[in-house]
Amino acid sequence: MKWTREAEDTIKKVPFFVRKRVKARVEKEASEAGKTSVSLSDVKATQARYLSSMKSEIKGYQIETCFGPSGCPNRAVISDELSERIESIVKNEDLLAFLEQTVKEDLKFHHEFRITLADCPNACSQPQIKDIGIIGACAPALTDEACTLCEACVTACKEEAIRLDREQDCPLIDDDRCLSCGKCISACPTGTIVEGKKGYRIQLGGKLGRHPQLAKELPGIYDQDQVLQIVKNCLHFYKENSKHGERFGQILTPANFDAIAARYKR
Repeated sequence: MKWTREAEDTIKKVPFFVRKRVKARVEKEASEAGKTSVSLSDVKATQARYLSSMKSEIKGYQIETCFGPSGCPNRAVISDELSERIESIVKNEDLLAFLEQTVKEDLKFHHEFRITLADCPNACSQPQIKDIGIIGACAPALTDEACTLCEACVTACKEEAIRLDREQDCPLIDDDRCLSCGKCISACPTGTIVEGKKGYRIQLGGKLGRHPQLAKELPGIYDQDQVLQIVKNCLHFYKENSKHGERFGQILTPANFDAIAARYKR
């Protein structure tokens, strides 16, 4: 649906964590009214109704995904079913009832537990500022296939994590720089670099607000079953330790994080 410039400028001012919901609601209500475009008055009317009924929209959690399933060419993994499996786990925890018991004020969207899934390190779904961020990863591995020193892998790597050893006629990969995006794998024409460990990176404890902090990453790459187990354990920890609506990142101490990392040490 087309949007007027004034409507687009106004929707951009809506906080990003509810912007998608508000925009979808605006288009839905405009369509139901028989309109083919969205005007400023449509945005303001929907926004007012949306904010007044916020409590009824809260379900206790938010699960977001990136644009990967829409055909994004940057996907390191295909994780179309993972978000559904995660949501099944979260629903079983009944976080809405938990928040209603622990939060001593009207519930708002910022109280909800947030999990996000990105299919590649571009991380369009902003995992770094969510309670649990899950990032698709495909680490490169070297084979015995002869390298032609074509530099295709060097050019493909935006992190400058690959250099060519011209004495040994092979690429060298800096694991500290590598984000496991898989671009060098698809760029290599000789099979010298192939797919290695594939799965997900996991970041914990990110948040915005008055005291923002970036999520901290667990070491290693995890398969889907391990991701689901980590999500389940984090939710249990959250419900056991958040007594007054504190965010996951507030109660996850360095010692708690290290304990989780040790449990899933790769």
